[in-house]
Amino acid sequence: MENADNDGKLRPEGGKIQTPFKHVTLIAEGIAGELQDGFICPPGKAFIGMKAWARSDEEAADMIQVIGKQISFEITGDIQIYYTDPSIPPQENPHGYDIKFTPFEE
Repeated sequence: MENADNDGKLRPEGGKIQTPFKHVTLIAEGIAGELQDGFICPPGKAFIGMKAWARSDEEAADMIQVIGKQISFEITGDIQIYYTDPSIPPQENPHGYDIKFTPFEE
């Protein structure tokens, strides 16, 4: 069993993994185009959600924007950042995962 705290240290039983990263969940409003890489969302207004391991809030915000552009999602609103418990352990580099979209109409 693994335990995690919000300071980015994942603690497997019997040890402690030190990481320079913190874990966050990001949510941002934007416009979905024809999404790439197997992501599904109707074109139009939507929220993107992503979990990430990053060194800072700024790096996490940059990551969601870059990843969004790579898969044809343009962020048009504020990026909300929340410190959350991780679902997966950190890796050697910052990374985003568990990307989801929620379409909406005004």
